[in-house]
Amino acid sequence: MAMAAVSSYEELRQKKLEENKRKIEELKLSHISASLRKAVATPKRSSAKLGKRKAPEPPVTARRSARVASLPERPKYQDAGFDIIPRLRRGSSKRKGLDERVYATYEEREYAMEKAAELEESLGSDFPIFLKSMLQSHVTGGFWLGLPVGFCRTHLPKKDSDTYLLDEDGVKSKTLYLASKRGLSGGWRGFAIKHELVDGDAVVFQLIAPTTFKVYIVRASGYHDK
Repeated sequence: MAMAAVSSYEELRQKKLEENKRKIEELKLSHISASLRKAVATPKRSSAKLGKRKAPEPPVTARRSARVASLPERPKYQDAGFDIIPRLRRGSSKRKGLDERVYATYEEREYAMEKAAELEESLGSDFPIFLKSMLQSHVTGGFWLGLPVGFCRTHLPKKDSDTYLLDEDGVKSKTLYLASKRGLSGGWRGFAIKHELVDGDAVVFQLIAPTTFKVYIVRASGYHDK
């Protein structure tokens, strides 16, 4: 009787083990099947799309006329894009009519700079030279003219000094060059007003002596006369 009970227990335990083993196998198969379904459902990224990238656009260069473009390059002194205008002293007067400023159009400014570039090339390379497009801050209000940093470091005095501007008629005007601020201050206002400089005009500065510039002016208004 005892032996029959033991035999029955062993059969039951063996049956239970086989049932558990079967369930484990079913779980493994179910997991593998789910993984396969997920792999099939996920779209593969095309290798052609992965390798295809948009080509970088070529850099934009300033437009030059065919004649100027054919000439050899010389060092170019670029502005930083803005001038640092010294703060006016309290109580100092400003030029009247600032609310009636007239701004040059893009076409007028571009025309003046293109003509100035042609003039620059025609002057040769015997003397250092740079171009300056006039802004409102140069010809009204504070009358501050910042100069290209690279030009100042290479060619101008390391300390404040009187600097002269010689116009196309041979008339010389005295200005003050501020070395720490790299620009023209005292005297520039009188030169700008006397020569009726306005926003958009282009000015060619040719350093013919350590502290003397020969100055050529190209009018933005010439755009309408071309």
